[in-house]
Amino acid sequence: MSSETGQAKGGRRVMDITPTDWKIKGELFLNCSCDVFCPCVISLGAHPPTEGFCHAWMAIAIDDGHFEGESLSGLNVGLLVDIPGRMGEGNWKVAAYVDENASESAYNGLLKIFSGEAGGTTNLFTMLVSEIIGAERAPVEIVRDGKSRSITIGRKIQGEIEMVEGASPEEPLIIKNTKYWMGPDVVVAKGKKSRVRDYGRVWNFDGKSGEICSIDWSGP
Repeated sequence: MSSETGQAKGGRRVMDITPTDWKIKGELFLNCSCDVFCPCVISLGAHPPTEGFCHAWMAIAIDDGHFEGESLSGLNVGLLVDIPGRMGEGNWKVAAYVDENASESAYNGLLKIFSGEAGGTTNLFTMLVSEIIGAERAPVEIVRDGKSRSITIGRKIQGEIEMVEGASPEEPLIIKNTKYWMGPDVVVAKGKKSRVRDYGRVWNFDGKSGEICSIDWSGP
């Protein structure tokens, strides 16, 4: 997956979607530059981010999955996402970090899934992402411990978020029954220690908006 994967047209890539048998079940969590909570979840990307732009890292822990018969179970993926305005208007710039333990087939399959090329749940990326600024194998370490979630990709991404408590301290605050692309129920979280240092981006998301969501994606 490179910046040449698709050609831009009106600020967006043009890509042929090749419907493929794939499935991913697991968890996605992220930390972005929005204050309080990202308005994209409720507005489905129509409302501008609180800062007018959205910078984010995303972590995907795959508990169970496959791509055309190749197992994806146990693999991790990290994304660097740079969105200049409203999420729904596109023009995203994205970099992908794929688990160094992935086989060649799994690596290529994951890039097709997260570029939207494989169709299915993530095919909207073909409309939203205007440029793939990079893709690489990397030691993507994800830790899920109680109310905390963290991702470490060397010195490039070091992020940690923590669930926001609800009325009952035993349960986090959850936005339920949404039509958000990640999944219907989104746990509200907050950045604790978040740094991004790659591709000319130098970001700090301490105290900023976080999200945690169970995912069940598939194609075609």
